[in-house]
This record gives sequence, structure tokens and C-alpha cells, in this order.
Amino acid sequence: MTDWKNCLQSFKAYLLLEKSLSKHSIEAYIRDVGKLLEYVLIKKIDLRPTEMKEDHLVGFVYYLDELGLEAKSQARMISGIRAFYKYLLMEDLINTDPSAAMESPKLKRTLPDVMSYEEINAIISAIDLSLPQGHRNKAIIETLYACGLRVSELVTLRISNLFFEEGFVKVTGKNNKERLVPIGPKAKKDILFYLDQERKNLPLIDKNYEDFVFLNRRGKGLTRVMIFTIIKELSTLAGIQKNVSPHTFRHSFATHLVEGGADLRAVQEMLGHESITTTEMYTHVDRNYLRETILQFHPLSKMLKKG
Repeated sequence: MTDWKNCLQSFKAYLLLEKSLSKHSIEAYIRDVGKLLEYVLIKKIDLRPTEMKEDHLVGFVYYLDELGLEAKSQARMISGIRAFYKYLLMEDLINTDPSAAMESPKLKRTLPDVMSYEEINAIISAIDLSLPQGHRNKAIIETLYACGLRVSELVTLRISNLFFEEGFVKVTGKNNKERLVPIGPKAKKDILFYLDQERKNLPLIDKNYEDFVFLNRRGKGLTRVMIFTIIKELSTLAGIQKNVSPHTFRHSFATHLVEGGADLRAVQEMLGHESITTTEMYTHVDRNYLRETILQFHPLSKMLKKG
């Protein structure tokens, strides 16, 4: 199995040095190929990774299905194997790509929960501003909804990246890509109030977190889990029956923009999506909106109005 080990090591170096992927992403790819190696050992297929044929990889797909893995997990794993064999092809270690025959299971497209503007206001109203971290929590909710941030982007938001005069904040997204996101006056006001009234009165701020906007009572950065906990508690207090998470605010932000007529490219830019197809999931708007859009913008509808 030495060849498998060597190929995995060189693939890992390629993902790190040439693709500049995060540690988490690299580990996921290596796990995917590791699953293929597990299959090879179980089935006693005495072949190097460069000797694997289409039939072997198709058999691996059936193996994943027999394990009872969800379609989404299978698709991700197959994607990892394909990336591995594309790398081997690029390095001229193989002449043809055997992974081309691997078919991913068709994924059931699930639409995320989206809150109405009234439900978001109900959650904000449930915040007890008399509590020590009340204004911080209000600023957190307002920022999530106003900017459509990922939870990881929220907890790493820096004071030095608040460009309020210009109406933007700079966030660091996936693969350390930075982008500017517009921020509205309401969220801006809540952040400034929190910084001035709560944050600066903390007894101690850890020097490693001096530039972080949102801090806990000990003057350190908030964890993703803490943000989830805050939101779960507030949504329960507000009587929201939906499954609300930090990502729900991001979905709501994007959906409300699209329903309001925002350009998909602009929404894509604000969300930091690599592909426009990811942003298109937010076009799950109601039929009345679609009907009104056609009546308003389609040339034939305009001609009928004139007639």
C-alpha cells in the first residue's frame, strides 16, 4: 500500500501549496480518498491507485450506497475521488481518468427555512437589553440580517474593518477571501452603541482579541456555538416554530433581497458565493411575485397594457 500512501501525501501537498485550501477542506479530501482505500482493502483489490479501472470505481459507488450513506455524503465523497484522479491525470501518473464513470446520486434539493421580516423583528424584540450582553446580542442579530454574514465571518469581524462612513464592512469568507458588504444604518447604530456602552466597559480584553468586534464577558472572541445558543434561546422566547440558526438570517437576507427585485449578481457578490448557481437557490419566491415580475417587465405584457 506504499503507492497509496505516496499518492495521498503528494495529493495533500498539492491541495495545500497549489490550491491553497484550508486545513478542514484538505482533511475532507484525504478522508474521501481514504474511504476508497478502505474499499480496496476490504475487497482485496491488489492495485495501486494509478491502476484502478472504471469498474473498480463504479463498484466503490455501489459500496457507498450499501453503507447507507446519505446522498449528500455520497456525492461529496465521489467529488473528492474525482479531484484525486484529476490530480493524478494532471501529474501524468495516469493516461485516462477512471473516475469519469462515477455517477453521483441525484440530490434532493431542500430549501432552507426563511423567516419573515416580522419574525426577525420578534426575535430582536425578545432581547432583554437590561442584561449585560443585551446590546451585544442585538447588534449580532442586526448584523447577521443586515449583511447576510456566515457565522464564521461574524465572530471574526474586526473593528478595523468597519468602514461606516462609506457604509461597508470588510469580512473574511471562505478560503480567506475578503469582500466588502454594505451595512445599513440600523445595524451600524447598534454596533456603535454596543462598542461604546458595553464593549469598552469590559473589565479586561484579551490582547489577541482587541480588534474583534464581538466579545464574551471575559474579553475573548465568541465561538460559533455561542452564536447558535444565543439565537436558539431568542427564537424560543419569540415563539418562532421554525428551525432558526445563524444561517437562517443569511438565507432570509438573500431571499428578501431577491424578492425585492435585487440583481442576482449583486446578491452573489454580497454573499461571497463562488458560483451564481449557488445564489439561484434564493429564487424560491412565491408565484405572485413571479407573476407580478412578468407583468411588469415582459415586453408582451407591456404591449398588452398599451393596447
